[in-house]
Amino acid sequence: MGFALKDTRAAVEAYLAALNAHDADAVAACVAEDFVNEHTSSTGISRRGRAEYRAALTGFLENFGDLHYAPERFLVDGESAAVPYVMTFRMRSAGDRPVRVRGVFLFTVAGGLITRRTDYWDSGEVRRQLA
Repeated sequence: MGFALKDTRAAVEAYLAALNAHDADAVAACVAEDFVNEHTSSTGISRRGRAEYRAALTGFLENFGDLHYAPERFLVDGESAAVPYVMTFRMRSAGDRPVRVRGVFLFTVAGGLITRRTDYWDSGEVRRQLA
């Protein structure tokens, strides 16, 4: 495995570990200053820049109790990675209802930091589970 592949995978693994630890500062430390967080879901909110992303993380982590991303695999090509995942959490704003949803992250990494994350997940499935 080439250096870029190891570096890309290590950056993504560190990011996911920080999310699973519910540590907003550690998550923000994994992304570049000009980070782009794109949500493709109709209920997701895209963010630009580390500061804007960090500001949103606290509320996200508070509302998504016991949040856990379980990667199904890592597909790495140079500075890009695709990670299919299973996300589980308890939606605190919906009476701690449990949710389990599959999705896919696409990452771009440069200099050991994530510069872009695109998140594909089914918001309709989340709404169905919370109904």
